[in-house]
Amino acid sequence: MKNYTSSVPVERTVARIEAILAKAGASAITKDYQQGRLVALCFTSRLPNDRIIAVRLPADQDAVFSVFREQVRRPRRDTLDRLRLQAARTAWKLMQDWVEVQISLIQMRQADFAQVFLPYVWDGSRTFYAALVEQNYRLLPGPKGSRPMQVSET
Repeated sequence: MKNYTSSVPVERTVARIEAILAKAGASAITKDYQQGRLVALCFTSRLPNDRIIAVRLPADQDAVFSVFREQVRRPRRDTLDRLRLQAARTAWKLMQDWVEVQISLIQMRQADFAQVFLPYVWDGSRTFYAALVEQNYRLLPGPKGSRPMQVSET
């Protein structure tokens, strides 16, 4: 598992992500906190057609913590506290790696901004990916000539 032993403080990792995004043309970079904990970075970017879009990049520390927690049989309280801190460092470090790779793909003309960040495009209440899930993926096109899958409402 990548970055599971990272000792880099979350603040330093997040600052690095912000710098990478800013250098790549992102603007209005903000942080989203829930219950005093950083859960996402949000920013805007301009597409080639001059449309400005918002993007929300979450780091799911709780999911990482649950993976770490599964590895410990009978943790003591201080162990759980250390696992939560490590989960935060790991989640944000993974996001940094992901952003670095995506920006590199854009810079090397292997992909464009919308192509890599589309799942994270944010309308103020949900991401594009969340909208797809809510619609049971019906918004996705199928192979040419195929008909959309019929979904029964129960």
